[in-house]
Amino acid sequence: MSSGGGFRSRAKKTSTGTGRDKRQQRGEQSSRGTRQEQRGGRARGGRAGGPARQDRGPVVSHSRDAGRGRGREQRRGPKQSGGGLSSRQQAAALREHEVDAARIVALQTIMAVRRDDAFANLVLPNLLREHSLTGRDAAFATELAYCSLRARGVLDAIITRAAARPLKDITPELLAVLELGTYQLLFTRVEAHAALDTSVRMARGLGHERATGFINGTLRTISRSDREHWLDEAGPSMGIARTAFRAQHPTWIARSFATALGIDSEEHNAELEEALAADSQRPIVHLVAKPGQISAEELALISGGEEGAYSPYAVYLPEGDPAECPPVKEKLAAVQDEGSQLIARALTEAPLEGTDTGRWLDLCAGPGGKAALIAAIAGIDGATVDAVEPAAHRAKLVRGATEGLPVRVHQADGRSPGLRSGYDRILVDAPCSGLGSLRRRPEARWTKTESDIAELTQLQAELLESAIGLVREGGVIVYSTCSPDVRETREIVDQALERHPELEEVDARQLVAPMADVGEHLSVQMWPHRHGTDAMFCAVVRKKSVS
Repeated sequence: MSSGGGFRSRAKKTSTGTGRDKRQQRGEQSSRGTRQEQRGGRARGGRAGGPARQDRGPVVSHSRDAGRGRGREQRRGPKQSGGGLSSRQQAAALREHEVDAARIVALQTIMAVRRDDAFANLVLPNLLREHSLTGRDAAFATELAYCSLRARGVLDAIITRAAARPLKDITPELLAVLELGTYQLLFTRVEAHAALDTSVRMARGLGHERATGFINGTLRTISRSDREHWLDEAGPSMGIARTAFRAQHPTWIARSFATALGIDSEEHNAELEEALAADSQRPIVHLVAKPGQISAEELALISGGEEGAYSPYAVYLPEGDPAECPPVKEKLAAVQDEGSQLIARALTEAPLEGTDTGRWLDLCAGPGGKAALIAAIAGIDGATVDAVEPAAHRAKLVRGATEGLPVRVHQADGRSPGLRSGYDRILVDAPCSGLGSLRRRPEARWTKTESDIAELTQLQAELLESAIGLVREGGVIVYSTCSPDVRETREIVDQALERHPELEEVDARQLVAPMADVGEHLSVQMWPHRHGTDAMFCAVVRKKSVS
């Protein structure tokens, strides 16, 4: 049984804090890549690893989504639960207290994210299989887990108002119980008595018998008022902060979106609400038909999907497991967001000056999705692709994704890859905050911090600078991120154009046609609410010929 009735001792809170507390305890290093090295090489999604030049400090793993990816793709959830119990022992204890399997799965997913900094979309599928949940039970568990995580900041604010103890004094597992209970009370049709009863039994199953009165009292207080009351009571009263809170986003992310949309960040705006709402909707699966092997029309017929609106290779798969699709099994197709497809294709279509000699480069290639599409087109056009990836396990993924295609994989730092210059086409799919793909990671909006962006923009600028040195006169560079934040998008491009008068920006909008409404600049900003893609950005610059 946990001491203190499930409450944290103030004297020991550094040892039982949230995932963010734990990251702070491990030391705020100069980069997340440094923390990866300290954890024994469990790299978090690095794209450009390998030893960096000594004058550049620690290696930064060049994941496209540095904010979401740093190494967690190898995690499979917690091995141990509170009180030293394994995940299965904990589940058995919860079952003994008559907690149903769907809620056990949801609770363990939330606990893994909160306590172990795990990825929900990796933990949840494993737990569903472990508990043999399918159909409606699996759907219920998924809703409870993902939606509770997505609303985490809102739920915590409400719990803060209703609880007799400060949030920081509640252990992570009991806070997960409260979040799950609060979500059921205010955001679902679950009967109040069921939400209360199962929450109390969860506390007992976790070994917190002395905390059952606290759990019951807090949730009863919340159950006495409806959702609108608590949103007004716990949230900001006006402006973008109110909009963000009601859309279950931190204010800084709402401001970032507003700036990218060209909206006054302090005023109410219908499109901002629409953008934030789309950011909380689960995306449908996009498939990519590999050029030269299968057409989008054939893929749609076989999969039962629908051809994409913008990419000539895209197929939308509204339902079903893509892994069971025969063309995916046969590696004729793969899962890839349509926005990613458009960016990869833009590299191959961007207008050059002079003859294309067939030397193409993906400077941030891991895990290999864009590299595979680029290489498939390169194979048709008679070109070859160099793919740079520093982390060994991700370089292996790139090799697997591009097997049989004209690709050479280099395990190197993209800022100094040791390659001969003179490339016709270079893709810099830079590491970023991942704000454009929050809908795929329900917990990410509350685990990311605005302070990460300053660190990332330096890396983004260095990678683009490296590409400028590697591209030939008349050659093109496509700079892209999975983020709409202008600090990671337009500002990086504008600063490079200012530093390098030999560069000129090419109209990228024509390269993604018929997609429209992509922003007022020559670059392209995609949005879930406008285009159904992740909020991806791309710009194209060309090095002018001196002759």
